[in-house]
Amino acid sequence: MKRSAAVRSAAFLAVRSAVLLTVLAAAGALAQQAATDEHLTATQKLGRQVFAQSCGICHLPPQINARTYGPLLSKDTAGGSDEVIRGLISEGTPRMPAFKHYLARAEIDAIIAYLKTVPATATR
Repeated sequence: MKRSAAVRSAAFLAVRSAVLLTVLAAAGALAQQAATDEHLTATQKLGRQVFAQSCGICHLPPQINARTYGPLLSKDTAGGSDEVIRGLISEGTPRMPAFKHYLARAEIDAIIAYLKTVPATATR
């Protein structure tokens, strides 16, 4: 009986610790995002949101140090050419679907504006 209570207590502490770590990680991520938010324009914020929703599944790692399906993107993507990036997003590639019927031109432009804020060192 005592052992069962000890096991439950240990399990409770493990779960509580995991929840606490998750909350702290989320708070850190929110603080980091808030710190970068002050430097982003409304267009860049929209671009970050659309990028996360439409592009993140392939271009953002699901966890730290995890591999992505597509390349990590930054201001140096496609040599920094807005037109090349716009074409890649609109028309797609053999490994990437075209988004010309899914995203409005303003949303694509917002993604490009956001990517201009992502340092190349963040993608290495």
